[in-house]
Amino acid sequence: MSRNLASLSLAASLLAGTALADVPNVAVDITPVHSLVARVMAGVGEPSLIIAQGASPHEYSLRPSEAGALQEADLVFWIGPDLTPWLEDAIETLAGDATLIELMEAEGTTELPSRENALFMAHLHGEEDHAADHEDHDHDEHSHDGDNDEHSEHADHADEQAAHDGHDHGDHDPHAWLSPDNGAVWLNAIAAALSAADPENAGSYYSNAAAGRDELTSLRNEINGILDPVREERFIVFHDAYQYFEAAFDFPASGAISVSDATDPSPARIAEIQSLVADQNITCAMSEPQFDPGIVASVMDGSEVRTGIMDPLGSDLEPGADLYPQLLRNLATSLAGCL
Repeated sequence: MSRNLASLSLAASLLAGTALADVPNVAVDITPVHSLVARVMAGVGEPSLIIAQGASPHEYSLRPSEAGALQEADLVFWIGPDLTPWLEDAIETLAGDATLIELMEAEGTTELPSRENALFMAHLHGEEDHAADHEDHDHDEHSHDGDNDEHSEHADHADEQAAHDGHDHGDHDPHAWLSPDNGAVWLNAIAAALSAADPENAGSYYSNAAAGRDELTSLRNEINGILDPVREERFIVFHDAYQYFEAAFDFPASGAISVSDATDPSPARIAEIQSLVADQNITCAMSEPQFDPGIVASVMDGSEVRTGIMDPLGSDLEPGADLYPQLLRNLATSLAGCL
């Protein structure tokens, strides 16, 4: 009897192993994407995370285990080369036979252009003021500000060159996962790709994606409730990573301390930000755990601006299906708590 039970146990183990082997090997780039894929694969399989949690995705060296996961992948989900330009070569070298899903190219994804000026509202107001001045004055009167304009253009050029020398996001801002609308679109795209690779589990993939979209709808309402009491306040961020969140919840930042996430702000940029803080009654400056908080403290030294932390990657959260909604929720609560 015990021999028969042992045989049955062995057979069951072999069958389970066969069923598990039929599930595609999936690799993803960053933790928010890993969370969305994990939500769709719930109860079926687990994706592998390629970029270690808390690491900057813009520059990274794969560890052997991460390179191995990429090499074994049947499907690779990633934001795209604008976020992780180095990963394109790694995918081509290690996962040349895998199906590659670039989420920024998924149908229905909202793409926002990269903002060239780090003073968002100030830049907009400046354009409006210039248009009003143009209507009220002749062209000759503009010559009085020529020296200042030349200095400002020189400072802008220096910052743009620094951004180019550091990390250039390209024409489109790649931080698109910070829009729950894009998250919902990507749940569909992930389910479709997984179902094509694994038709037997297609029902589970699509059902999980639908449940995930419902969760994001509820989350949107929750986040609006968190932000509603502080919508009249103004804030700045460390670098321009949040415009998808700003657009999704109609809560724009006034500017960014650094024009690029790969370079420290120039003295000209610091002066502009300090002027912005004074002129627009900025309440809060948000730093990020991936960067030195001392930069924000130094820029805000002497002001009464409060500081907080916004984390676009969810570095301190448990990886998995719950990370993505918690990441968005944390952005809202951190911001509201600082304002």
